[in-house]
Amino acid sequence: VGGTMSIMDTGETQTHLEFKIPTRGIMGLKTRVMNVTHGDAVFYHTFLEYGPFAGDIGSRQNGAMISMSTEKAVAYALGTLQERGQLFVSPGVECYEGMLVGERSRPGDMVVNIARTKSLGNQRSSTADISVQLTPPRLFTLEEALEYIMDDELVEITPQNIRMRKRILSETERRKWAVRNGMVKK
Repeated sequence: VGGTMSIMDTGETQTHLEFKIPTRGIMGLKTRVMNVTHGDAVFYHTFLEYGPFAGDIGSRQNGAMISMSTEKAVAYALGTLQERGQLFVSPGVECYEGMLVGERSRPGDMVVNIARTKSLGNQRSSTADISVQLTPPRLFTLEEALEYIMDDELVEITPQNIRMRKRILSETERRKWAVRNGMVKK
């Protein structure tokens, strides 16, 4: 985050920590602290002083899973995708091209088909089909979403949802943009 610890007092049942952190480094920190302590931490921050630029703030290391089409998410497709990372959507959620539907467990973005259904070619095995067990999707608050996104992504806020998406929705247009800006070789 680019900060330094100034005070650490350890008592019998609690520990008091004070840090000097740039304001832009605090974004999303409260959520992380609350998750790690299971809600037991007391988090407080106040402005101390202006200071010189403290360097780049770290960003996420893993890539995103990006929807390739505008359709509802299907449990079968999500079941295969959850093996590759953490999902942000559940079955039946309306998704669109360019929307972030999960986080990969590896670096680099991956375009995925969230509407893929199981092939019904062999009817005998389809009757013994086992229902897909999905882990609950990761839901974001506005602060968490703003902290999560990269430079080429946006947060979309509606009365019902907080979604994350690529700045350029079309995969083809994203590739063209990357080539034009020298980010990828032709």
